[in-house]
Amino acid sequence: MNNRQKTALITGASRGLGLALARDLAQRGWQLIINGRGKEALQRAHDELSAWTQVTAVTGDITQQSDRDALAVAARAAGGLDAVINNAGMLGPSPQPALLDYPLEILMQVFQTNVVAQLGVLQAVYTTLKPDARIISVTSDAAVEAYEGWGGYGTSKMAFEQLTAVLAAENPSWHVYWVDPGDMRTQMHQDAFPGEDIGDRPLPETSVPGFIALLEGEYGNGRYQARTLLPEVV
Repeated sequence: MNNRQKTALITGASRGLGLALARDLAQRGWQLIINGRGKEALQRAHDELSAWTQVTAVTGDITQQSDRDALAVAARAAGGLDAVINNAGMLGPSPQPALLDYPLEILMQVFQTNVVAQLGVLQAVYTTLKPDARIISVTSDAAVEAYEGWGGYGTSKMAFEQLTAVLAAENPSWHVYWVDPGDMRTQMHQDAFPGEDIGDRPLPETSVPGFIALLEGEYGNGRYQARTLLPEVV
């Protein structure tokens, strides 16, 4: 990584993995554009991260075109993007139902959020991407493993992975990665297992070094497990 300040857009950055990654990038000198639906939570993240770097908080729902357009405005104002981390997502019903009991209208919302809106974010900001830009799609092992009760979420993540793979094939000048962070002690994971103690799951911070490796190193396009990667030593 050179001395030029780099800028990253992170969706779903008010908590969990998104916030943990934003903290690390802020301390490494990256300028940040952060997004989340909850105004108060996003403001708290903004205030914390601003101790280290320049931060623009854009409250909004990525399924809405107007909110995606607001991200593009922020990206242009920041001088363009070196990285987009598509981290925002939707779990679906809690607890997770079997596919034959899955409400189809909610399944459509899950796909709208986890697939269609992810592409919408990239369509909104791609003209602001700088040379050598990194695109990271945050996926899940549920995209490649058939877990009982995870059919809705898992199939949406599988579609997201294929979308990202085609994006990589169509845009060879970008670095495009789809990354499984592993099980984490997050609110989404707790929602997936209501009433269960998830205290044995690793914190999101344990997955962050793998993302940093992809953002600051030189890796080929493809699917990665975050915890198998380590940042390059400079």
